[in-house]
Amino acid sequence: MGKVTGFLEIDRQVRQYQPAADRIRHFREFTLPMSENEVEKQAARCMDCGVPYCHGPTGCPVHNQIPDWNDLVYTGDWESAIRNLHSTNNFPDWTGRICPAPCEEACTLNLEDAPVAIKTIEQAIADKAYETGCLAPQPAAIMTGKRVAIIGSGPAGMAAAQQLGRAGHEVHVYERESQPGGLMRYGIPDFKIEKHYVDARIRQMEGEGVTFFCGVNIGLDKTVAQLLAEYDAVLYCGGSEKPRPAGIPGAELDGVHDAMPYLVQQNRRNGGEDIQSVAWAARPILASGSHVVVVGGGDTASDCVGTAFRQGAVRVTQLDIRPRPPEKEDKLAVWPYWATKMRTSSSQAEGAQREFQVATLEFVGEEGRLVGVKCCEVDERRKPVAGTEFIIRADLAFIAIGFCGPTETGVLTELGERLNTALDTRRSINVVADENDYRTSIDRFYAAGDVRRGQSLVVWAIREGRQAARAIDLAMMGKTLLPA
Repeated sequence: MGKVTGFLEIDRQVRQYQPAADRIRHFREFTLPMSENEVEKQAARCMDCGVPYCHGPTGCPVHNQIPDWNDLVYTGDWESAIRNLHSTNNFPDWTGRICPAPCEEACTLNLEDAPVAIKTIEQAIADKAYETGCLAPQPAAIMTGKRVAIIGSGPAGMAAAQQLGRAGHEVHVYERESQPGGLMRYGIPDFKIEKHYVDARIRQMEGEGVTFFCGVNIGLDKTVAQLLAEYDAVLYCGGSEKPRPAGIPGAELDGVHDAMPYLVQQNRRNGGEDIQSVAWAARPILASGSHVVVVGGGDTASDCVGTAFRQGAVRVTQLDIRPRPPEKEDKLAVWPYWATKMRTSSSQAEGAQREFQVATLEFVGEEGRLVGVKCCEVDERRKPVAGTEFIIRADLAFIAIGFCGPTETGVLTELGERLNTALDTRRSINVVADENDYRTSIDRFYAAGDVRRGQSLVVWAIREGRQAARAIDLAMMGKTLLPA
């Protein structure tokens, strides 16, 4: 478990960023890698804590064996660390960049506000795998003759496809967009993860026998009924991409947009693609020289902030209806769970003006064009406080308050009431599927990822994809060697 006295001798260090003034001039990743020796020193801080909550259900959804690969890095056995990390996580190069690291919140050393730099170490191991050529395809030695179709190529679909392909099944992935990757490619900005990491995994999976069919919208271009007739099992990993309705007057004004089309457009530009598409057709949205308001306080809102700055926004204001969180949490009340406390993302640190405990009352326009956002303060119950109204100048406004389920066109339209759905506590309509076998109400039709559990983290999508692959393998073969 690292060096016995490492946490006493070595201070916590994490990757640093390029200065904000430099990084907002490009869309590339801006983290500065640590040297191999520095990473090994950080791994040495992993203590023999007895009960490592970091890789339990409270810390890591995919159950990464964090103490084990920390010890391997500390001793310089990077090759074994790479194998260990990939044994539980198909895409650590993704999670090492974009996961918020609940594992660090669950680290025992977080009781002293100095957790092991798990996320930094994970990315270093994943990057070392690229450097040393350890990402060669692992095709199955024996094919089973079974065929599986996967709808959607986001993290859940990709993880399931890789697991099933390695188990010897013929796997076909159907993607609505022009390239695989789902929102990993089109929704998450390049400055958080450059898309060559997605491309590398696609090449690896193609080398393992997985076939991708892009530009195919299941339910419209090809029916689910056709898939069920052609394949032994079908896995639905369509994600949760329907924007949560804000119900704010003036949302129809020119200049007011949902967050995701804005992010997708910029990712298409970065990838040299046409921003026009069947799914995300819209006029170009650019923040150059604009006053921008972002409604929402989550990761998608933060991505809009960073994108707007890189496009040349004059000012970016982010509105959050929640109270300003405390600077420090009560450890004894919340540890090892994710704590509510003041956090500043790299995008927010680039100069965003953040307003807490503020409600958006109306988008104000002139001649059909957005000119401002009317707001007010709210009380603890999120009720408007009389006399606190104010208007923020805005040329562009992005609504980023989350998602409420899969898109209704395509799969859901075709299957209708045959496919059971349910409203969860977050007002998200999700496909009903058991968490043990991922079966839906339709025979041989499975569901995993955000389409089943609602909007969540990439690491949860990977977990669900892996578990669904195991359930499908077990159902088709009567036994399975895929991990739970």
